[in-house]
Amino acid sequence: MVICFLWDQAQKLLGESGRYLIPEPENLDPLSCDGRGKKVEYGKSQGIPPTKQRRGRERFAAHFYEDFALRGIRVDTVQPGFVSCTLTVPPRLTDRSGNLAKGAVANLVDEVGAAVVHVEGLPMNVSVDMSISFLGTAKLNDELEITSKVLGQRGSYSGTIVLVRNKATGELIAEGRHSLFGKKK
Repeated sequence: MVICFLWDQAQKLLGESGRYLIPEPENLDPLSCDGRGKKVEYGKSQGIPPTKQRRGRERFAAHFYEDFALRGIRVDTVQPGFVSCTLTVPPRLTDRSGNLAKGAVANLVDEVGAAVVHVEGLPMNVSVDMSISFLGTAKLNDELEITSKVLGQRGSYSGTIVLVRNKATGELIAEGRHSLFGKKK
């Protein structure tokens, strides 16, 4: 679901000129809204079967994760086999030292690496292997450039490389290799 969110943003970029910015929601209380800003009263069925309510909560959980992990990412370029994004390091993705958290870097490698091989209309690819070399650090408010390229595909198996750089200095923060398995057309 998270890749679909990033892919939807990339698709919007294709129809617009310039950069597309995923907006930061205002006054979003994750416990009282459905991820789209609509008020929800949990515990009241409102005529909706329990299974439908559960799916709604699962969708809400995905929206909350997408909002937390990817809010503020800008999709700059989308080409076959290549995706480029920009992200300014927010406080929510930093560790105690004020550096970009290693888990946040791993998440970026996972999401942007999977987005470059995703084909609209097909099921999501499954991560098979991911390896990340942490080569530097990024501080709060540093602007990062995240690029992902397809290294190759054989059958249903794809390999990608994701580079995370400090946009101002050009310093390589991390290099990730991400292998995925998914259906072909």
